[in-house]
Amino acid sequence: MRYLVTISYDGKYFHGFQRQNDVITIQKVIEQALSNILNEEIVIKGSGRTDAFVHAYNQTFHFDTLKPVLGLKHKLNKTLNHIKVKKIKRVENTFHARYSVKQKHYVYKIHLGYYNPKYDGYFLQMKNINLKKIKDIKDLFIGTYDFHNFVAGKRENYETTIYKIKVKKKFNIVEIHFYGKAFYRYMVRKLVGAFLDYSKGRVSKEILEKMLLDKNFNKELSTVKAEGLYLVKIYY
Repeated sequence: MRYLVTISYDGKYFHGFQRQNDVITIQKVIEQALSNILNEEIVIKGSGRTDAFVHAYNQTFHFDTLKPVLGLKHKLNKTLNHIKVKKIKRVENTFHARYSVKQKHYVYKIHLGYYNPKYDGYFLQMKNINLKKIKDIKDLFIGTYDFHNFVAGKRENYETTIYKIKVKKKFNIVEIHFYGKAFYRYMVRKLVGAFLDYSKGRVSKEILEKMLLDKNFNKELSTVKAEGLYLVKIYY
């Protein structure tokens, strides 16, 4: 039987989602906990990777077992640190936490004003920001494109679709929300970096358009810190 699990976590304590031998990751910790509780080897399949120090409100994964799962949520939450299991539900065996995804929602958070140590690990901290310029440029990236120039690392396919980008400000907190089909390695962080570079006059709209439309045109822009990035929700 296959189960879909929804979790939240404080990414400050983990080197990303994907299992690695020499560091603490979300997948590694959860697989160990599930295997111990169910007394069998459990391998989980996540909706996607989050990088080191990235947070999540609603990350998802699935796993298979024939063992009873009554009380499993409670047992996991007693075992896990900095991870909260929010929901466990039975799904069809054809369901896949990654391949069944229809849309993902990320948010990047920026704290404006004087440095505040309590925001360390959870926000990008800046003195000020030109919100008007960011709002003026954000819609340039909505649509289906080859995001080669806004992704780190090599992959076979860089094409994806961004459905919507929203910019919100409440008091001294700015949130940039991204809704899309898929987001590749560092993609949101590089897009936010491009927004900030544009707002500071470090790059023109014409250059950004060329980077978006011509995968062979390469220009290195800023990549913001991982700590301000949150996976908000996975849509199936």
